[in-house]
Amino acid sequence: MKPYTVPLINRVFRGTFRPLFRLLFHILGGVKITGRENVPRKEAYIITMNHVSLYEAPFLVAFWPVAPEIAGAIEVWSRPGQNLLARGYRGIPVHRGEYDRLALDGMIAALQSGHPLLLAPEGGRSHDTGMRRAMPGVAYVADKTGSPVIPVGIVGTTEDYLHQALRLKRPTLEMRIGQPIQLPQVAVKGADRREVLQAHADHIMLAIAALLPQEYRGFYHEEQHG
Repeated sequence: MKPYTVPLINRVFRGTFRPLFRLLFHILGGVKITGRENVPRKEAYIITMNHVSLYEAPFLVAFWPVAPEIAGAIEVWSRPGQNLLARGYRGIPVHRGEYDRLALDGMIAALQSGHPLLLAPEGGRSHDTGMRRAMPGVAYVADKTGSPVIPVGIVGTTEDYLHQALRLKRPTLEMRIGQPIQLPQVAVKGADRREVLQAHADHIMLAIAALLPQEYRGFYHEEQHG
C-alpha cells in the first residue's frame, strides 16, 4: 500500500481554514469543548462522531488539536460550496452503501502513516438529532490498523443552526470527547466476521450515545440497548 501524504497546497488550505472557522463559530454562537485530555498525542487514531447535519465536520476539524484526515460521502465533492471545501481540504471520498475498496485503502493508509482519521459511522447525515445504526466500516478500519477509536458526541449542530445564528440567537455548539476505545482483534471469518464487526461498530456508537442527551441517541437509546 502506498504511503499516505497530504500535498502542500492542501496543508496550506488547512492551515488557513481551521483558524478562520474557529473564528466563525465563535462569532455565530457559543462553543463548549470537554474531554480534550482524551485525545492521544502521538499515535494515529480514529475519531468517530454523530452526524446530524453538515456542521459537525467543520466544527470538529476547526477545534481539534491537529488537522485530521476526513472520510466523507462522495456526493459532497459535487455540491456547490461544499465541493470547494472538500477539494481544498482533501478528504477521502466514500461511496456510501457499497464496498468501497479504494476509500477503505485510503483510510487505512492514512492511519498507517500516522494521521488521525475522522469518520461518521452512520455513513451519512441523519437530518434529525437521533442517531441511526452504524455501518460496520468503522470497525473494519479499526481492526485492520489496530487504531484506537475516540468517540465524540456533538450537540447543537441541528439543521437550523445557521438560521438561529443569523437571527442573533447565538446557539451553542458542544463537542464532548470520550475516552479512547481499543477494540479486540476479530479472529473469525465470513458471516461471523461481519457480525462481530457490526457489534464493534455498535459498541463505538453506544460510547458516542453515552456522551449525548437522550434525544440525540436514536437507535442507541438506552431503553433499546439496556
